[in-house]
Amino acid sequence: QVQLVESGGGLVQPGRSLRLSCAASGSIFAIYAMGWYRQAPGEERELVATITSGGSTKYADSVKGRFTISRDNAKNTVYLQMNSLKPEDAADYYCNADVISRSSYPRSYDYWGQGTRVTVSS
Repeated sequence: QVQLVESGGGLVQPGRSLRLSCAASGSIFAIYAMGWYRQAPGEERELVATITSGGSTKYADSVKGRFTISRDNAKNTVYLQMNSLKPEDAADYYCNADVISRSSYPRSYDYWGQGTRVTVSS
């Protein structure tokens, strides 16, 4: 019914930038919060940043001042601009969205993308 597809991951040198995108598609009535999480090998999945439908944002302390989350509600897409990347930012990044589908209205459900890998290495 609802799919989230991430793109934009890859290999980047420390200090460089990368921009992730996540597009939601399917039978969507509305999307509440959208966000990005990441999981490094052997670690638990952690919140990176979230953004509400109204544009309010929240960031993990480790990325504040370096990462910027934004969204295009008309395109059901959320972005993560990552600047000044560090080796410790390397992880699989997952998109998350709280979605009301046309079949689940008025109830919302959490959906996840398949993940996109970010590697930070010289």
